[in-house]
Amino acid sequence: MHLFRMFTKDRIVAPPGFNRWKVPPASIAIHLCIGSVYAWSNFNPALIKVQGVVGSAPGDWSLGSVVWIFSVAIVCLGLSAALAGNWLERVGPRAVGCIAAVCWGGGFLIGSLGIWLHQLWLLYLGYGVIGGIGLGLGYVSPVSTLIKWFPDRRGMAAGMAIMGFGGGAIIGAPLNDFLIDRFYCAPQYLGLQDAVKTQLKDGRLYAATESGQRLVIVITQNEATRLSERTEPGVYVVGTGSSGVAETFLVLGIGYFLMMMIAAFSYRLPADEWRPTNWVPANTPSANRRMISQGTVDANQALRTPQFYLLWIVLCFNVTAGIGVLGVAKTMMTEIFGSTLPQVVTARFAGGFVLAIGVFNMIGRFFWASASDLLGRQRTYAIYFLLGIPLYLSLPFFAVQQSRDPSVIWLVCFYISTMLIFTTYGGGFATIPAYIADLYGTKYVGGIHGRLLTAWSVAGVLGPWAITSLRESSLRRALQDLAKTVDPTTFTETFGGSMGQLDNLIANKIVTLSKLMVIAPTGTINPSATLYNSTMYLMAGLLAVACVANTLILPVDSKHHLPEK
Repeated sequence: MHLFRMFTKDRIVAPPGFNRWKVPPASIAIHLCIGSVYAWSNFNPALIKVQGVVGSAPGDWSLGSVVWIFSVAIVCLGLSAALAGNWLERVGPRAVGCIAAVCWGGGFLIGSLGIWLHQLWLLYLGYGVIGGIGLGLGYVSPVSTLIKWFPDRRGMAAGMAIMGFGGGAIIGAPLNDFLIDRFYCAPQYLGLQDAVKTQLKDGRLYAATESGQRLVIVITQNEATRLSERTEPGVYVVGTGSSGVAETFLVLGIGYFLMMMIAAFSYRLPADEWRPTNWVPANTPSANRRMISQGTVDANQALRTPQFYLLWIVLCFNVTAGIGVLGVAKTMMTEIFGSTLPQVVTARFAGGFVLAIGVFNMIGRFFWASASDLLGRQRTYAIYFLLGIPLYLSLPFFAVQQSRDPSVIWLVCFYISTMLIFTTYGGGFATIPAYIADLYGTKYVGGIHGRLLTAWSVAGVLGPWAITSLRESSLRRALQDLAKTVDPTTFTETFGGSMGQLDNLIANKIVTLSKLMVIAPTGTINPSATLYNSTMYLMAGLLAVACVANTLILPVDSKHHLPEK
């Protein structure tokens, strides 16, 4: 029983004279660990090639199926945060942080087993559900703790905590790539395609090996160039080698668990009567002081105010617009620019793109949250939306120009627009706790913030669903249209099946855009660059709706305030 007392709230109250600046490092450390979820797209290329290793084999998981793991994690993040918000206020951040460490680290370990056994449901259960619960618990505890320590700088406090979450990809992206590369093992190589006799059965390619007829895949020269210098074009045996992702999950699970446990034991809470030196609530700087409530609203009563639901829409649509891109960032960069600028947009470059998103996501969280202390939360959100709408609309323009007239200029413009988008995406997360504190008071920020994060759960479904479903629809149309331009005889000689088998060949990943482009007529425009255009138009529309909702937010009516003691 004595052992459990070390986790209780009363054991972590700071003594008089405690330096509040000792608290942010622990909060940031936990958010850096769980923020690695933003580097999920670095896993996608390896997860869709677990059996094929150098390319997707017929039995491998599709991009759409693995992207949804990220969505499940975000859904569980929001739901667990909503349920844990009030519990956090009762038991304190240390207990919540330790459970978060167990769930996040354990989720990776179960996910590793799922990859090793090639059981997708285990990956969903481990990383998606259990890991997602760890995300939610780990997310709310640092935010409410820091706002209590910095009531005079609410925006900056939330920005410091949530900055770590946005910066998780800065560490996670290169770490993921390093570990995957470290554990990668090439599959059995049979030789160049012309030198290996293959046979098509039920839409799948087979070749004779020392162990008998084995399922194989063919890698073209263009595909080999985009993969790595170690990959040669030719025929590879499916089910041999390792993509390195299972081993990576194992190492990450152990590492994140240890780091989060150390950080959780470093938490301290201020005493109930503690206040910053020479500070009174009226001294809080803000360009929009009328929005700051001097009363307190509890979590249950907050659900009875219209402001809560307007904030919910604001957060949900802002997150939806960015989270779909986050889930496929590496794949998107490769598909839009990889085929037209193969020497520039390599696998390493695409990984760097994810890393840069993490950097600007983190910068935006601290910059915009701190700026909101001066600008006011409502005005800051208005800037997010009025800036984000034209930026999202610019991405399809750059993609179309790239498909028509390939140039590094369009890549640079696309890159800059994306980075600016993610500063406002991160800023939206970092500003929302301070917005809550302004409207409802600081006492129940954890509970209200947790319930508001259900918007993140919905966004975690809407964003990836929109980007993957619209992309798949665009991809299928592009494959069918491109196949019509190819000579039927050449098509049959290349893929071993007739044009009438197109759907089956596409389903078994034998026919791809890159392989069709090799045999397409000279001058054919590569449609890969425009696969995401319809998604970007949708995201711009969602931001417009969120902008209207933000404009409608007014101060909370005093009838919702708790009676003063």
